[in-house]
Amino acid sequence: MEHAEGRTVPVRRENPGSGGRTRSFWRKFALDLKRDKSLYLLALPGVVFFLIFKYVPMWGVVIAFQNYSPFGGVLHSPWVGLEHFRRFFQTEDFWSLLRNTLGINVLSLVFFFPVPIVVSLMLNELRNAVYKRIVQSVIYLPHFLSWVIIAGLTFALFAKGEGLVNHLLEAAGLERIDVLTNPDTFWIMVTVQSMWKEAGWGTIVFLAAIAGADPQVYEAARMDGAGRFRQMWHVTLPAIRSVIVILLILRLGHIMDVGFEQIFLMYNGAVSQVAEVFDTYVYRTGIQRAEFSYSTAVGLFKSVVGLVLVLLANRAAKKLGEDGVF
Repeated sequence: MEHAEGRTVPVRRENPGSGGRTRSFWRKFALDLKRDKSLYLLALPGVVFFLIFKYVPMWGVVIAFQNYSPFGGVLHSPWVGLEHFRRFFQTEDFWSLLRNTLGINVLSLVFFFPVPIVVSLMLNELRNAVYKRIVQSVIYLPHFLSWVIIAGLTFALFAKGEGLVNHLLEAAGLERIDVLTNPDTFWIMVTVQSMWKEAGWGTIVFLAAIAGADPQVYEAARMDGAGRFRQMWHVTLPAIRSVIVILLILRLGHIMDVGFEQIFLMYNGAVSQVAEVFDTYVYRTGIQRAEFSYSTAVGLFKSVVGLVLVLLANRAAKKLGEDGVF
């Protein structure tokens, strides 16, 4: 309302609807683009990569609801709805795949996920900078080895006939061990492989988070008489708690992913009952048996479960007072 010559005159104001918010968003984006054009140009190759190789192929999931034929293509293949999902859930393969995938991932979550945190805390306590850099370089190296090399090293060390470990055990008067073809040790073996390969690389994020901790908090803790262990427990761990939560949420999103290359290379007939996971099953049904629609349905189910777990974990984290992923 405005006053003019003693009268109260109603003033018409624009309703800030969705159109106004959209224009405001694009105006702000244009200003940001003009100000930080160099950064946007730097990010452009990554954005294009994700658009081409991550988002555009998502169109292909429609064949999970079709009897896809390479000759008819996506547009001319008959639609069957949820038939492939019903077939998958009714097979005995579903329960064995679910057991194997979750079993390996639970072991990884319990034993592998905390390892980079512990190693980061230990590295942070090293005071000799040269020795610290040497240790970091050494534990980073396995990350750059392919799974083919790691599988070869595993066979060379633990093969029952010619493996180095079994030769040493035999020379010491002990019995040879069967690791590669023993179903009881397969899950443990692949978990240890993952820990050896990726634990060092995983410390990078946690070391960066530790470096951002406020030095004044450490100084206050020392003045209060806290030792190095107490400082680690009461200062360092709380400083990286949000990073731990975010990485845990993202890890839960991959609870149905084990890693095709690793399992495929270590797979053999003796451990097939415990080694067949969703990733290898999709390969065998989709590539080897050419059941494209059925294998796409299996892969889509796996992705949907991961998405749901991320959303639930993110919501739980926010209820507990953490920032979450989004």
